[in-house]
Amino acid sequence: MSEDTKQNDQDVADEWAAALEEAAPEAGAEEDPWAAALEEQATEEQATTAPITQLDDDAKPPRQDIDIDLDMVLDIPVTISMEIGRTKINVRNLLQLSQGSVVELDRLAGEPMDVLVNETLIAHGEVVVVNDKFGIRLTDVISAEERVKKLK
Repeated sequence: MSEDTKQNDQDVADEWAAALEEAAPEAGAEEDPWAAALEEQATEEQATTAPITQLDDDAKPPRQDIDIDLDMVLDIPVTISMEIGRTKINVRNLLQLSQGSVVELDRLAGEPMDVLVNETLIAHGEVVVVNDKFGIRLTDVISAEERVKKLK
């Protein structure tokens, strides 16, 4: 390095040192308020831990002798549907369906229909006609225990 470059670097370093001295807080100046607050908090609260208590299971099994009030659930709307059967076809065959087309289902003729409530099987039944309207006569109702087993 040349003598001029060394002198120039020294001048820059001196300017930086002077600027840092000016930026440094004076002895009589107020300290950083955050540092003071953190220091005060550390001296007041000496790492105390809360006692750990054992939590007990206070849940009580439901009593069997209490009548359950079902009035609040009686007005909840549900969707009921009857399923004759199902099948899978590709889109090409679906687009070729027209009036009079026959779609083969996975059920046999005379086999009971499924009765679904909110897409959950609750019964089986057979189709009946009453006063020129279709209906379904329930032949087998699925028990609540069986429905719960299917949910799992």
